[in-house]
Amino acid sequence: MPITLQELARTLRLPVLAGDVSKPVGWVHGTELADPTPFLEGGELLLTTGLRPITDDYVERLVRAGVVGLGFGTGLGHDVVPPALVAAAEAAGLGLVEVPREVPFIAISKAVSKAVAADEYAALTRTSEAQRALTRAAVRAGVGGVVRRLGQWIDGWAVLLDAAGRPVHAHNPRLVPDLTAELGRLKTAGGLASAAFELDGLHVFLQVLGSRARGVLAVGTAKPDPGIVNTAASLLVLALAQNDSVDAARRELRAGQFRMLLAGLAVDGLPDRFRVFLTGEPPDDDVFWAEHDGDVVVLATEFDGFASSEVDMTEVARGYREARQARQAGVRAFEDLAGHLKLPDGFADALLRPLDAETRETLRVWLAHHGAWDPAATELGVHRHTLRNRVRKAEQALERSMDSPGLRAELWLALHSEGQ
Repeated sequence: MPITLQELARTLRLPVLAGDVSKPVGWVHGTELADPTPFLEGGELLLTTGLRPITDDYVERLVRAGVVGLGFGTGLGHDVVPPALVAAAEAAGLGLVEVPREVPFIAISKAVSKAVAADEYAALTRTSEAQRALTRAAVRAGVGGVVRRLGQWIDGWAVLLDAAGRPVHAHNPRLVPDLTAELGRLKTAGGLASAAFELDGLHVFLQVLGSRARGVLAVGTAKPDPGIVNTAASLLVLALAQNDSVDAARRELRAGQFRMLLAGLAVDGLPDRFRVFLTGEPPDDDVFWAEHDGDVVVLATEFDGFASSEVDMTEVARGYREARQARQAGVRAFEDLAGHLKLPDGFADALLRPLDAETRETLRVWLAHHGAWDPAATELGVHRHTLRNRVRKAEQALERSMDSPGLRAELWLALHSEGQ
């Protein structure tokens, strides 16, 4: 931390006479100008022997310029610090110390310069240590390790957000405020890569990681250190790029394994029996999945997607066809496909045209009972002999036998497509 005026006065045994002496001293400057403020940046301790009269207006100008204190040398032009100056400094809150003749101004400059150098060295050392710690975290624990180590180092919170603003990794996630508005402004700022602001008493940094597709690093701390945040952001960009390369290799490996399965070759790690699912996005679940011909294919016993019937490793090609058929028909599982298949245009009307409404209803019920006479007759409310007569009437109208499985399948599909 920079040395304060109070610490400097205690070190050099300078009497404190008035004002606030708790502010840090950034530099020391000796002056006898009537108005030195055009040559100041703020944070200075001014040293003067009072060769010119010092007025209340002079003190107020120093305060407005950001001067942290005034050191008044005695034993030359003044034996004591003028009481009017003491009163003015107290009223304005300007730190005022007496500099006896035995304490040369150069001693004060050296003390402050030494303190500034020590503070800069400490900051540099801390940044270097942070860089090493973050690098070790990146090597050992990847993206999540960098985020956690950064949050620990800055004694605050840190979160990696994906492109949609959702948290992926976080340290102290319960402390992370709602950043929706700030992320929106960053997104619409015409390519702005970072932002810094104060929120809830903390310094908040937002850093876009390489491109918006990689996400945003958000950090909140009471002890801002942009250098450490920038180091973490750079490491995250590298780690994410490495993850992308690894993911690409894994995707290609899985795609190759799926092609082997389609060819009837075995692949380790699959259950004995499973279903082939088609889904829209790569899953987070610990299941086998691959990208093939524009599809995301999952091989699992249970999953949310368009499903085949159960298959084994030698039947994956059939399962893949079944899952695609289920998706095309808009049903969740291949077993649900019956009754949802589409006949060629006009086929159902041509097949059913010889049959009247009563015969069509009779066949619909009879086929639903798999050709069983008694339950179908019961549902229709007729005698089984009446049902047999109606079925024979249908055979005569169609000039085909109901013993044909093909005719039964065509009638079933045609009757269920009526009115669709």
